[in-house]
Amino acid sequence: MPNKTEIKLSLSPDQVRAYAMDELTQESTLQSLGINYTPRAMREAIAMAQDTETIAMDATPDLITSASTTTPVQFLQHWLADVIRTVTQARTIDKIIGRDIAGRWEDEEVVATVLEPVGQARPYGDKTDTNLADWNPNFEKRTIVRFEEGVEVSVLEEARASAMRVNSASEKRTSASLALAIAHNNVGFNGYNDGANRTYGLLNDPNLPAYIAIASGASGNTWALKTFNEITSDINIAMSALLVQSGTNFDPYNDACCLAIASDAIMGLATVNSLGTTSVRQWIAETYPKCRIEVAPQFSEANGGASVFYLIAEAIGGRKVVNQYVPDVFRMLGVQRLAKGYLEAYSSATAGVLLAQPIGAVRYTGI
Repeated sequence: MPNKTEIKLSLSPDQVRAYAMDELTQESTLQSLGINYTPRAMREAIAMAQDTETIAMDATPDLITSASTTTPVQFLQHWLADVIRTVTQARTIDKIIGRDIAGRWEDEEVVATVLEPVGQARPYGDKTDTNLADWNPNFEKRTIVRFEEGVEVSVLEEARASAMRVNSASEKRTSASLALAIAHNNVGFNGYNDGANRTYGLLNDPNLPAYIAIASGASGNTWALKTFNEITSDINIAMSALLVQSGTNFDPYNDACCLAIASDAIMGLATVNSLGTTSVRQWIAETYPKCRIEVAPQFSEANGGASVFYLIAEAIGGRKVVNQYVPDVFRMLGVQRLAKGYLEAYSSATAGVLLAQPIGAVRYTGI
């Protein structure tokens, strides 16, 4: 098998252009560019064409063996050193709300205690009963879902894969960890329903507020059709709504927040003002400097075919607004030696999403 060869030169798209040869052109320079039609070869080809006496056309005897090419193609193949790998859809739940490692793989539920103060001050009276304050407890539960994935590698498989300079076991382990990560991301957005559990995602947590339709624009409702002023107005309205809904526990100018936008609408942030000097993204960075922007493929057409955006305060009253609880990201369950190979089993566990402070999030649809 031919040796793997490193790439000689890597050119970005703006570096690729037509070439021209002159008296200073060197063969080594052309070869590094992948051009193997050198000035010397040109001179020799021209000289041979002019000297017809050097070309003999002798008759050749009949072949005894089958006619074939002079050199088999396997000796003329260039094998690249790097490997082209397929990619999957971006997993963005961790970028939007982060991840909290809580609980154990064997646990059944993650439980959050919710305490509400109860009490109302009344005017004082010497002979009136003292009004008593109290507190009211609630318990918000999320069911843990466990996933599993495994790999089995045989002796012949490993030997043949090694001939390709590929470690079959390593590639399968990578595939297994990727499958578990995709499952976690799916639960993070959509939850998991087996009929009796309480495992929710960012799109269906029962504590989420209702969607609010964005205002109509002059040319249409979606951000692809709206102007700079119309899109920035949508964001201003969302910031104001979150401020009011939170009881002013969220200050859009000074408190951190996340603006999570559907992937099919994110380019609306590139819309510029009438002067062409400022984009919506630049305006957000200047007006709300602590607002970070994230993209969510799952938000595209999430509400009955309409794309959505969320505005989530990072914290309300010192408590994180939304959490993703993950007891186990990746767990090795065991390895079994087989007569002709071995089997490995892995698992992971997630309790999905819990919106702990519902007043800290607003949702808009129609973008």
